[in-house]
Amino acid sequence: MTVSSTNTKNSYNGDNSTTSFAYTFPIHSTAELQVIERSANGTETVKSLGSHYSITDNGASGGQVVFGSAPASGVTVVLLRNTNLTQEVDYIENDAFPAETHEAAIDKLTLQIQEAQEELDRSIKLS
Repeated sequence: MTVSSTNTKNSYNGDNSTTSFAYTFPIHSTAELQVIERSANGTETVKSLGSHYSITDNGASGGQVVFGSAPASGVTVVLLRNTNLTQEVDYIENDAFPAETHEAAIDKLTLQIQEAQEELDRSIKLS
């Protein structure tokens, strides 16, 4: 897979009827997608996979988050990629070079850097 998008999150307004929301970025596992409901007063509630929503993952193009009940009007639904910060690739000396494994590891690093950059872009900076 290549990482051709820098998008790390999608936000939608709840309307008391829509239950399906698209995310437009790749994830490695459904555990790496964080679903947050933000109320009008700014209170954030992290939702639970299986209890509050399900995921249909379409690979590199993203997928759909489907809520069991529609988020209320005035609520913002935030779909945020939250890639775990582990490194699971272990190369074996004198084995054939595993190109697909290597590419997946580089892709994961790219996703992690994009998420850090998204947070940096929202931070207060001093000269």
